[in-house]
Amino acid sequence: MTTIDLNSIEASILDRTVKGMPGHLTPIALKDIGGKGWNVLRQDLPLPLAVMRESALTHNSGWMRRYLEATGALIAPHGKTTMSPQLFARQVADGAWAITLGSVEQVQVARQYGFGRLLLANQPVGTQSQRYIIDELKRDSSFDFYCFVDSVALVRQLAAVVRDSGLNRPLQVILEGGFAGGRTGCRSLADAMTVARAIKAAAPYLSLRGVGGYEGLLRRPSPEESTQAVEGFLKSLIDIAVGCDREGLFGEGEVLLTAGGTVFYDMVTKQFSAAQVTRPFRVVVRCGCYLTHDSFSYVKSFEQLRARTPWVDDLGAGPAAALEVWAYVQSRPEPGKALLTVGRRDISFDSAMPTPLKWLRPDAGATAADLQPIGPDHVVTGLNDQHCHLQIPETSPLAVGDMVAFGISHPCTTFDKWQVICVVDDEYNVVSALRTFF
Repeated sequence: MTTIDLNSIEASILDRTVKGMPGHLTPIALKDIGGKGWNVLRQDLPLPLAVMRESALTHNSGWMRRYLEATGALIAPHGKTTMSPQLFARQVADGAWAITLGSVEQVQVARQYGFGRLLLANQPVGTQSQRYIIDELKRDSSFDFYCFVDSVALVRQLAAVVRDSGLNRPLQVILEGGFAGGRTGCRSLADAMTVARAIKAAAPYLSLRGVGGYEGLLRRPSPEESTQAVEGFLKSLIDIAVGCDREGLFGEGEVLLTAGGTVFYDMVTKQFSAAQVTRPFRVVVRCGCYLTHDSFSYVKSFEQLRARTPWVDDLGAGPAAALEVWAYVQSRPEPGKALLTVGRRDISFDSAMPTPLKWLRPDAGATAADLQPIGPDHVVTGLNDQHCHLQIPETSPLAVGDMVAFGISHPCTTFDKWQVICVVDDEYNVVSALRTFF
């Protein structure tokens, strides 16, 4: 039986070749970083620098626990967001039913550190991927693994691999429903039922354990249109589950109904919980960004969630942005423009440009009390690889050498730019660090 073991991560060595570490650093173990006495505001670390605020992580964990308790749903947070086994472990300790992953490469990382229940929200295609999964299932009888399928062709491939491997238990699969113009997933109820029947016929090599999909791409010009599109898609997934239930196509165990990115998970829990499935079933949401939240796109999404689901206000203040990227003002070449030391190699830009949050004129005694807010008249207009173009009022106080904290939009594409991310307290003392595996 595997157990989560992060010792090798904690023992990994940091030196000056690691982005975000000071050039004079004598190599140290990652677990010892909190003992260095570093403070971001005292310039103990070079910028740009990505940091995670511990208080926001703790707050967000607590908020999601309360939400799940109120709805009765399970969570299998999508690990692709952070690809940090340390955060996976935190989520499991908080009660996560499983960790979701998006590729077999990501599964390999999770297995390396002992995570025992994984959901691959994707199709395992290709000899190496399929062989790895089956070998892990043979090696560890306690490994509880699920993957998506959406075609008869893949069902036949997987059944043959299991049969030829001699694995003595079925591969557990989730039938994926999709929509026109979307990603993977059966495009109609008829297609889904054809795949489900093929899974049943592939016993004892495969077992149909549930129905799933991803609704996050169904964002429309208005919240009302988005709600209507998502409701329709979730109903289609329920129709697939009801059809499979009626024909007795599900394997042994509770049926899993799974969807839920970080935008519409309230709709998923509401609609799936009311599904007319006669078999015992569990609702599993897969939102990956709740733990870190952000400063723009998920802020807007959560406000829409509150409008759809007003009772969430009873859970207390909603999720808070945990991830920030700090940079220096390096030039003010024009009256209405500043250039900063952060760029596409450091911070998200796929969903929206970074949001300036606060600034500091550093000195030896600087503390969090000296931080000043930045108004909406300071706007990022573009990023180069290492430069940020910031439009500013001519009267802006920002000067060369000032420190600026940016909020991000879409955490996934900031995490993948950092091998190590420092965790800080509310005074910006570095208390620990996270490794990522991209």
